[in-house]
Formats: sequence, C-alpha cells, structure tokens
Amino acid sequence: MKGSLIILGFFSLGILIGAYDITPSFLLETDYSQYALYVLMFLVGVGIGSDPKALQAIKAMNFKILLIPLTTIIGTAIGMIVIIPLLEGVNLKEAMAVGAGYGYYSLSSLIIKDLHSEWLGVVALLSNVIREIITLLLAPMFAIIFGKIAPICSGGATSMDTTLPIISNASGKEYAIPSLVHGIVLTILVPFIVSFILSL
Repeated sequence: MKGSLIILGFFSLGILIGAYDITPSFLLETDYSQYALYVLMFLVGVGIGSDPKALQAIKAMNFKILLIPLTTIIGTAIGMIVIIPLLEGVNLKEAMAVGAGYGYYSLSSLIIKDLHSEWLGVVALLSNVIREIITLLLAPMFAIIFGKIAPICSGGATSMDTTLPIISNASGKEYAIPSLVHGIVLTILVPFIVSFILSL
C-alpha cells in the first residue's frame, strides 16, 4: 500500500496547489501529464521486455486474454444491478450507461451528456474518475484478495494507460500486456455500448 499512499499524496498535493491558484504558469501552458504517461509506458515496456517470465506468460494466454474485458463488462453490469436500489433519481438504464464508461470518463461523459442529459454526464465523469482513483489506491489489495486479474478489471479502460504501471506493480509484469489489451478493447467498445444502452 506504500505506493498507493504516495500516489494519493501527490494527487492531493496537486489538488491543493490547483485549488489555491499557486500553480507555476509553465505547468499550465503545457500538458506535461501526457509526457509523464509516455515515460511511464516506456518504463513498463522495458520491464516487460527484460523479464522472460512475462513474455512466457503472454504466450500462454492466447485468446483467453479477451475473456478479461468480457469479465469487466459483465461484472460492471452486475454491479450496477446490485446498487441500483440504493440510488435515488437514477433508473437502471442510466446506471448501466454510467457504468459502461469503464473508467473512460472523458469520452463516456460527453456521449451521455449529448444523448441523455448534462447532469448524468457529470455523474458519469465523477464515477469513472473515482473508478480510476480506487484502482490506483487499492490495486495491491485487490491483487491479494481477489487475484491478479482483479486490478485489471477494476481499472477498466484505464488499464492501458494511467493505471497500467500500478497494475503491473501489483499483479506482476506478466499481466501488463493483458492489461494493455483489456484497456484497448474497452476503449474501443465504450462509445458503442454507452450509445446502445441509452438508445433502449
């Protein structure tokens, strides 16, 4: 959990600096977060390439790798059905549409805003950001309690970028490629699934 607490600490520090308007101007002029993500992806790639066990695990998975995004889709749908009685003012279709963002908050919230309403778009944005933060903080715990694939499913579409380093760290380098494939598949499917749900 040490790594997760460090992530939370830096995230909280960023919020405080932004909230009190003391951010240096050069940080606002350029999107350095994108460059930081590129560096992280490069380092994860180096780690995978230099680990023979990781490459062997990838070869052993074959088509089974596609079962991971399917598990995420089914699991998220079940989760929405379970919690819908606890939500006021949200029906099952709306909850399913929000859940179908799978952590891809930037795109899913815009689609939901355009096809449904602005308030549900905001709900989608917040819930999918929270999904990403939960994964960043609790991935090590998920891997221990629920198994090595749990952090990947928790990360949803973000498992190919922002949560990939923490997933690789929590589950092992051999799970980095499945995590990457999982994220790509969900990223492609999000606009179709969200649009389909809202069209029902």
